[in-house]
Amino acid sequence: MSGLLVVRPGTLTTLQDLGRPGYAHLGVPRSGALDTAAHTLANRLLGNPADAATLETTLDGVRLRALAPLTVAVTGAPCAVRVDGRPAAWGAPVRLRAGAELDVGRAESGLRCHVAVRGGFAARPVLGSRATDLLSGLGPPVLVRGAVLAVGEPGPDPVAGADTSRLPGPPTELVLPLRLGPRADWFTGASLTRLLSSRYRVAAASNRIGLRTEAGPPLARSRAGELPSEGMVLGAVQVPPDGLPVLFLADHPVTGGYPVVGVVPSGPALDAAAQARPGTGVRFVTAGAGA
Repeated sequence: MSGLLVVRPGTLTTLQDLGRPGYAHLGVPRSGALDTAAHTLANRLLGNPADAATLETTLDGVRLRALAPLTVAVTGAPCAVRVDGRPAAWGAPVRLRAGAELDVGRAESGLRCHVAVRGGFAARPVLGSRATDLLSGLGPPVLVRGAVLAVGEPGPDPVAGADTSRLPGPPTELVLPLRLGPRADWFTGASLTRLLSSRYRVAAASNRIGLRTEAGPPLARSRAGELPSEGMVLGAVQVPPDGLPVLFLADHPVTGGYPVVGVVPSGPALDAAAQARPGTGVRFVTAGAGA
């Protein structure tokens, strides 16, 4: 049998691919890998398509036992990688013999690692995706000890020498380009100025649904009353009653009743948000402006 046995599941390890976009009208979030650059790099290193499922770990990694000879790759947050206790490569293909144990250690910086296997993980797709969605409950369950992860058929050999450059390290400060709207007019002009000139911190309550902020100035409303629920998108920055911005990530809800002050476009900034630990500084800048 070609697969991997979960020996140590880690704090929160899920299967992720590029998500299930296009179902918001059914109330289904996009989900998928938070750090898409790390996810796609791990797959490229092994010759997998970009949407092959990988494991997304959170902070303390995962330990897996190969049930057949396999090739894996670990990207994302830098960490110690070991095979049967011996050091192995991070950010490069690693061959496992049958019975070998791969240990992906605690993130040395950043928060999330991606573990790919040649052939991809072969979980049953739900609405076209193998992503675990923590908000809706769709997709494979969170990893538990003793689970067996099936592996798909390998594709073409990866191109030798591809991806010799490495991903940038996790952010020491998270700089988020913000396009104001659609509800920026619900906040005072002075609040918007402070939002774009102040420093916040990543709050410990952050998760795959959203990155919460703390320690910065709360936004003041220019109008009272309630806002009817409306559609939400990846990267939306919603402002709850405490006035502190929340950046919606891959498992975000599809509707919300608090005003959205702006949107962070998809791209490197959202990938960086996936690696930002609690306490990391956060700045919002006008989209297109330099850091």
